[in-house]
Amino acid sequence: MKIRILLVAVVVFLSMIKFANAQEENKELGVTFDFTYLSKWLSKGAEPYGQQGALFKSIDVDFYGSGFGVIAIHRNATRDNADKERFDFRPYYKNMAFEGQPYAMNYNLSAGYEYYPGLARHKSYTTWEWIFAFSWPNLLPEGFVPGYVAHYEYAAGENYTKQNGADIPSGWVHRFILGYDLNIPELPNPLHLSSEVAYTDGLGGAEHDWSYATFGLTTKFDITGNLSFIPGVYQQMSMEDSVNSQDDITYTKLSMRYKF
Repeated sequence: MKIRILLVAVVVFLSMIKFANAQEENKELGVTFDFTYLSKWLSKGAEPYGQQGALFKSIDVDFYGSGFGVIAIHRNATRDNADKERFDFRPYYKNMAFEGQPYAMNYNLSAGYEYYPGLARHKSYTTWEWIFAFSWPNLLPEGFVPGYVAHYEYAAGENYTKQNGADIPSGWVHRFILGYDLNIPELPNPLHLSSEVAYTDGLGGAEHDWSYATFGLTTKFDITGNLSFIPGVYQQMSMEDSVNSQDDITYTKLSMRYKF
């Protein structure tokens, strides 16, 4: 407990320094609203909503360019019911290390509290999820960016269970990512090609194995200086039945994003 309190104190102290420096530089509070429709929601390879689509609504607050921020997300199935509506609250810190070097590294560290408001929190898969995300924009030839994301999820409290009373298995998912921005004269912004392969390490009680690979195409259309439309199409190939028994899944993602 003392170690946790010390860590929180250090984070708060560093936050205050960052905020003070950012305000001295006259940086502004950043707020981004996002509304996203998915024809199918794939969460770390699994299908939480089955054959239904999903709607995501989020508010991302960036504290004066300090690197600290918080994002709140509400998600629900397109045919809504209580056990499919979820809120996530996720404070984060992002920055770059070794700036200007070939091994420059972007990183984003966050902790998310995830719960279902229509159900009792102690028996509805209420969890904490830590996400450690890294990318290296200068490591490969121009346009190629490798990345790595690690997810660790566990029950949010003692005796918290699933709806059926079973324990919530903690575990990791490791995602290895490669992206490429392809410039096409007919498009106002690059066509982003993404690929990833994931290793599921016990999360949700799944086997410890390579679980899926996903390939995607996305781009962005700027409607105004603040409003953007971001369409995407993805193909997932599942490799581990304990994560997803569907071999091939194609889905679309359509986002409207407004940034102050």
